[in-house]
Amino acid sequence: MKNRTAIVTGSTSGIGLGIATCLARAGVNLMLNGFGEAGEIEKLRSGIEKDYGVRVQYHPADLRKPEDIRAMVAAAEKAFGMVDILVNNAGIQYVSPVETFPEEKWNDVLAVNLSAAFHGSKAVLPGMQKNKFGRIINIGSAHAQVASKDKSAYVAAKHGLIGLSKVIALENATKGITCNTVCPGWVLTPLVQKQIDARAAREGISAAEASQGLLAEKQPAMEFATAEQIGDMVVYLCGSSAKLITGTALTIDGGWTAQ
Repeated sequence: MKNRTAIVTGSTSGIGLGIATCLARAGVNLMLNGFGEAGEIEKLRSGIEKDYGVRVQYHPADLRKPEDIRAMVAAAEKAFGMVDILVNNAGIQYVSPVETFPEEKWNDVLAVNLSAAFHGSKAVLPGMQKNKFGRIINIGSAHAQVASKDKSAYVAAKHGLIGLSKVIALENATKGITCNTVCPGWVLTPLVQKQIDARAAREGISAAEASQGLLAEKQPAMEFATAEQIGDMVVYLCGSSAKLITGTALTIDGGWTAQ
């Protein structure tokens, strides 16, 4: 995959950073995207570039804004000549029962978690079709297949990603372009660590006990997945061995959705 180019949204931390790092290790040039302090992002960008010998740029697109997404794709095409891989990873969460769910939070969660994938895919597809190669990978969740209380917007958006992926896969089945959804369960990211710490403080237990409690509720393997495992799956889907894997949802959830 050397000299391929990928856009990975939400790649300045967590799962997105793990995906970007795995792609860079495979020789893929990168357009990073996400929020953070400018100096830290530049340190991250230059570090990946130096460590893996690939070209890395950053775009601060706000994924709630379609015009920002189009500008990010245009910037990547200008910098690298082509976008071969789009990983729609960025996501946000808000928790509330439906009757008290703020409408602006619903709109934001749907915009970032679902609509951004549509706008990004729409922007990269013409170039991929012209080049007869493309990989679009949407990062879903166990919540793309099952639900939990108080997560209506997140669950709706992640379910929608699977449907969107299937349509893109069908429309491009003879064009050298695949589209799939990767569905992680619990992944130990800084965001999940905050949930663990909050649970430990709330229940007066250790962080280790809080971790085990979180896993016991959903993930039978009783282990967290890692960002690198998600990244390795993405790398595989981008390779020639996965050319006929399209329109599918691949779970990395320790048995969560098997129950």
